[in-house]
Amino acid sequence: MTDPFSAVAALGVVPVIAIDDARDAIALADALLEGGLAVAEITFRTAAAAETLAILRDARPELLIGAGTVLDLGSLEAAIAAGARFGLAPGFDPEIVETAAMRGLPFAPGVMTPSELGAAVRRGVRLAKYFPAGAAGGPKALEAIAAPFAHLGVRFVPTGGVSMDTMADWLKMKSVAAVGGTWIARSEDIRERRFADIARKARAAVDRAAEIRGAAQ
Repeated sequence: MTDPFSAVAALGVVPVIAIDDARDAIALADALLEGGLAVAEITFRTAAAAETLAILRDARPELLIGAGTVLDLGSLEAAIAAGARFGLAPGFDPEIVETAAMRGLPFAPGVMTPSELGAAVRRGVRLAKYFPAGAAGGPKALEAIAAPFAHLGVRFVPTGGVSMDTMADWLKMKSVAAVGGTWIARSEDIRERRFADIARKARAAVDRAAEIRGAAQ
């Protein structure tokens, strides 16, 4: 089975999604797939997260599904039971990282400082969410934080404040595997069933990531 984080890195962008109603899961998945974005981070910010993951696992297995905002062991176990292929969190919790490793779930904790990153690396983490990417200082800050860990192959998924306009600033960095984007499938777009808009934004993000990566080669 392909490493899910390798698949995320190949796309260069992952939509960060807070879905309120699991009944919208299939239409959302189809919009992302239509846009060529075969990955979704379903965040545990809403009560519908686990049910949404389970629906997508069974009905749209071609979509690589991950669980975001995993803040406690209960959410971690719910995500695993619902079929999440990977997990992410906005912060670093050693217990969650260690439990995810024991349960065989690829997991990217959030970091913002060298100390957090160092603690994560000691527990085997080689992909971390950089959050909140914009407020934490942007690409220059990440570049400085990442430099002492570069020889270990540590990479990042900046999330929080990333947009179509700033994707290039992040993806041109060798340490960045992908960016996380909330703009692709916003909660209000899902609630109002603007799935054609979601498909369009997904396609634009995928195409832009490929363009940036191609220019950097």
